[in-house]
Amino acid sequence: MKAWYRKERIELESHSTGCDVARALKLTEPQEALALLLDKAPCDLSTPITEGSEIDFVSFEDPLGKAIFWHTSAHVLAQAVLRLWPEAIPTIGPPIEQGFYYDFANLQLTEEDFGKIEAQVRQILKEGLVPKRLCFEGKKEALDVFSANLFKKELIEGFAEDAPITAYRQGEFLDLCRGPHLPSLGKIKAFKVLKTSGAYWKGDSNNPSLTRIYGIAFPDRALLKEYLFQQQEAQKRDHRRIGKELDLFSFHVQSPAMPFIHPKGLFIWNQLIHHLREQQASLGYEEIKTPQIMDKTLWEQSGHWDHYRENMFLSKIDEKVFAIKPMNCPGCMLYYLSKAHSYRDFPKRVAEIGHVHRYEASGAVNGLFRVRSFHQDDAHIFMQESDIEKEVFEVLRLADKLYSTFGLTYSLELSTRPKKEKTVGSDEEWDAATQGLTKALEAWGHPFRINEGDGAFYGPKIDLHIKDALKRSWQCGTVQLDFSLPKRFDLQYKSKEGLLKRPIMIHRALYGSIERFFGVLIEHFAGKFPLWLSPQPFRLLPVADVHLEYADKICAQIRAAGFLCEVDASPESIGKKVRQAQLQKVNYMLTIGDREVDNQTVSLRTRDNVVHGEVAVGSFVDRVREEYDKRLLDSPFTRGG
Repeated sequence: MKAWYRKERIELESHSTGCDVARALKLTEPQEALALLLDKAPCDLSTPITEGSEIDFVSFEDPLGKAIFWHTSAHVLAQAVLRLWPEAIPTIGPPIEQGFYYDFANLQLTEEDFGKIEAQVRQILKEGLVPKRLCFEGKKEALDVFSANLFKKELIEGFAEDAPITAYRQGEFLDLCRGPHLPSLGKIKAFKVLKTSGAYWKGDSNNPSLTRIYGIAFPDRALLKEYLFQQQEAQKRDHRRIGKELDLFSFHVQSPAMPFIHPKGLFIWNQLIHHLREQQASLGYEEIKTPQIMDKTLWEQSGHWDHYRENMFLSKIDEKVFAIKPMNCPGCMLYYLSKAHSYRDFPKRVAEIGHVHRYEASGAVNGLFRVRSFHQDDAHIFMQESDIEKEVFEVLRLADKLYSTFGLTYSLELSTRPKKEKTVGSDEEWDAATQGLTKALEAWGHPFRINEGDGAFYGPKIDLHIKDALKRSWQCGTVQLDFSLPKRFDLQYKSKEGLLKRPIMIHRALYGSIERFFGVLIEHFAGKFPLWLSPQPFRLLPVADVHLEYADKICAQIRAAGFLCEVDASPESIGKKVRQAQLQKVNYMLTIGDREVDNQTVSLRTRDNVVHGEVAVGSFVDRVREEYDKRLLDSPFTRGG
């Protein structure tokens, strides 16, 4: 029997399964061969290979691999809980972005019970259980099997009549599940119960209350150790805590989930916008500003009214319905339509720092990471089909330049066409667009993965996932090709041949939500912003009141050089002033005492708590000038320069 593995033909014995192939390829490590991809469809490793199939394997490095690993681990958690509390009723246990949870009815526990659960999990893992897939003949058989569990019965009754219904058994534990699952529980080498909380069945407060248990698992104990360390670091870097300590932003019940940006936070904000605008101007972008509130008919024309209305804030004015914009795109379409266009105008790059509002459920909002009022650094690029590769390449180059300024690395993901019936645009348009994105990515030379079938309904897209100092991934940037809006708004341009044609359009956002990006940067830098972003770069620390006059003079000199600077004129001791400056993440602390006044100098202490001694103010300013102007991440003093 022949099959294809990563585009290479391989010979297999008849009746071979994914397990057989994984063993032959020596993919036996705990993180390897978690599931089989059979003609791109995820299956259990026990699935037989068919003649001519295209096969591959899912590892823990893949998002799908993590989801399979963590969902199997959720079943182990449920099995352990039921061994300890047989009266508990299991409901659902999905994988989440980091780990998994399982919800139970008729269960009460505290953190003191976590050790018992983990001990029982270790016992289950020692038993060498192999998850087995069961297929039911129909709803009736499934309902009979789960007759004692009202929650499972409700799920089964909600399935389509012709939908396959499956379950997985490991030892005495059986759970309703689509799968796939790990080939053996022996793949799980590290397991940790993280926390417990209350929940409602299907997230509805009118439904029964449940006990939710969160957990994490890994194929290597070192990965768990690294994860727990990162969690501790993440708590220290929590942008909500740092934002309050540094007085950057706040939230108020009078405007829930809509951030108030304070003066120090706004300095950082303005620096981010200024940096972006500089880069965009060098590439010939023009910038517009469109209204916050627009008529319902516009949102009907754009398609948002049918698909996004429940997330829109509405208002009635003069008996007409208006919506506060949740996206900037329709406003840019009206701008394009304000005059006629020729191919000579292309590529036309139009940017907008647009303020948008979207309704998010109160349980979903999270600091600056998920809010109801935020700004997007949108841009819409109008062009001819022949421009796709070049323009996408330019966007990637801009993204690289932006992210590297902050010391952020990133990965790329190309999402292709979903099921044909769920998309707009012709086969030819999709092929040209996907080919254009692929060629741009190949020319860029940065590794990328293909996310089959996960493109938007209106076109393929590239997502940029940035990684912060803790190696956490954040999806911020996106480059999307859109066939829908140009068609809905009948956008046109005159071609070289004098014909009216429809432009190709790119949606592009690199910061994404600027509020969210701000929050990411707070945690990435742990509040210790580089000089050009720092709202408190210089603080003068006079030892006594007699030194205040000289401190004010130096402060004026530094401000005249274009920098923010402040004097700590409090009556506190110099030790307390230094400590306060350190807590406020001040980049440079300049102490002034009798000797500094006599010598017309300052005593320099950097944020890394290194005392550099006396420096002349003029030479000090000259040394940090390059750090500021070039937006460097490191100080010339901490570099030992």
